[in-house]
Amino acid sequence: MKKDRYFYQTYFRLFSVVAMQSLILFGVNLADSMMLGRYSETAMSGVSLANQIQFLLLCVLNGAANGLVVPASQYWGKKETEPIKKLFAAALWTAVALAGVLALVAGVFPEAVLRLLSNESAIVAEGAAFLRIMAHSYIPFAFTIVLTGALRSVENVRVCFYSSLLALAVNITLNYALIFGRLGFSEHGVKGAAAATLISRLAELLFVVGYALFADKKLRLGPRDCLRIEKTYLLDYLRAGLPLVGSGGSWGFAMLIQTGIIGRLGAAAIGANAVSAPVFQVAAVLYTSSSSASSVLIGKTVGENDIPRVKRYTKKLQAIFLVTGLLSAGVLLLIKSAIIGFFDISPETAKLSTVFMNILAVTIVGSAYEAPCLVGIVSGGGDTKFVFRNDIIFMWGIVLPLSALSAFVFHWPAPVTFFLLKSDQLTKCIVAVIKVNRFSWIKKLTRDAADTETERQADPPLPQCQQPEKKKQSDRFGLSGDSSPID
Repeated sequence: MKKDRYFYQTYFRLFSVVAMQSLILFGVNLADSMMLGRYSETAMSGVSLANQIQFLLLCVLNGAANGLVVPASQYWGKKETEPIKKLFAAALWTAVALAGVLALVAGVFPEAVLRLLSNESAIVAEGAAFLRIMAHSYIPFAFTIVLTGALRSVENVRVCFYSSLLALAVNITLNYALIFGRLGFSEHGVKGAAAATLISRLAELLFVVGYALFADKKLRLGPRDCLRIEKTYLLDYLRAGLPLVGSGGSWGFAMLIQTGIIGRLGAAAIGANAVSAPVFQVAAVLYTSSSSASSVLIGKTVGENDIPRVKRYTKKLQAIFLVTGLLSAGVLLLIKSAIIGFFDISPETAKLSTVFMNILAVTIVGSAYEAPCLVGIVSGGGDTKFVFRNDIIFMWGIVLPLSALSAFVFHWPAPVTFFLLKSDQLTKCIVAVIKVNRFSWIKKLTRDAADTETERQADPPLPQCQQPEKKKQSDRFGLSGDSSPID
């Protein structure tokens, strides 16, 4: 009973705080859409398109952060924090580089990027004005995501919630002032919304950095830790993190293509997607939070080398995921009419929004199970490559080709195409059930001190670390390979 109490307390504590943080994070984008929905439907649709680029960035950065959380949680299970600091530096500069590339493309060529998503010139123009300013927030946002990921890996999640709450408060206040021209400011429309979001991201970053430097007692990160990139831990991070970055990037690009497909179905479909997409993102908070909480819990338990407990937790988590999905669907069905009524949209767009939300209510049940199973349990247990391969097969091999045929060849109604775009959330449940209950995903990603010393001795660029060899290079993890299952 003590073990069960520990499981539920740890899971729901992590889940609730991450969920609140994620709700607030999505609330920043939702505030832009909803307040601009009162300002202009064209402005709302344009910002919705631009936020797809933000969503791509978030997917990539979450992949980079999760690539840190997976091995860092295992080290936390061993109560070793120095390796986490070294993994943090590798993750930080990987994320900053990726965010910098996307910021350059989105900031210099916003119209060209958004024309890939829609051929409505007025909507593209509004979105481009928003994107030019938002691109400046990408690198600070990358720093925030990775830093909060490092804190989350050691079960320090409250700061993430408070920083996001600060960002939301700043964003809503400045949105009101800058979009509509209130509180002594002039009216700026979409540019005001972008400026408000940029300032809120900077405030969020300053808060998290201040906490990490002066209040955190677990990791005790300092400025030097941002620069301490060691080849050994960089390679460890890339092994665990690149598949998750690839999976996140693949998912984000797929969402862009999905938006592009819907963007060719007419203004009503674009508007309906603009209304339903933020709502789906808020609902998706529940299963992404489940993924984050289960990843830390499973990773820490694997690091403790308590494999029977890992298997017991896996059974309990699957039941929780199913209940979460059913509750999410019910809430979405209950609030859909109120949300649609809030927006100043045409009757045709409102009718199509209702259909889209009904479809989302069905597919979110599958999402709430398969995503935490694969991204949370399987990746958290150490098998990060499987999720990437699975996403590539389903999204790029099945969903996108079928949806493109539906939209452009067979010219089926917009709801049919929309359902096909979300259908992988149901079909991937079959894979999740089989994979997660075979337990072949339990892999050791940490290394012992002697293993690290061996890596340093074998690394020519670091002569100061050369010492007599203690282990064979081929067995640096104490196993038969660098990520063999633990049995």
